[in-house]
Amino acid sequence: MSYKDANHEMRQQAIELYKAAPETMQGFQSILKSVKSDGALPAKVKELMAVLVGITSRCEGCILFHLQNAIRHGATRAEVIETICVAVEMGGGPSTVFGGKALAAYDEFAAK
Repeated sequence: MSYKDANHEMRQQAIELYKAAPETMQGFQSILKSVKSDGALPAKVKELMAVLVGITSRCEGCILFHLQNAIRHGATRAEVIETICVAVEMGGGPSTVFGGKALAAYDEFAAK
């Protein structure tokens, strides 16, 4: 399965969760909205931070969701690689596995 397909599947599952638990998910959506725009930190930086947390917590869905958002905000491959390197520093060996997934996903999402 491609990362684009995996991301689509994850989003479809999230839609079903929103339907099943709308009040909780609307609360979560409020959190997402509050951090997705520029503030003291640019939105791109916040999305890269979320990618880093996704890598260190081994959450492929988190990586895919926030990586796409980071790309939308202009994240470059070099910025993603540096983000992965910090994740490896903080998360050790398992982060190399999920960092590799993040880089492969970036390459797939960024391909024209």
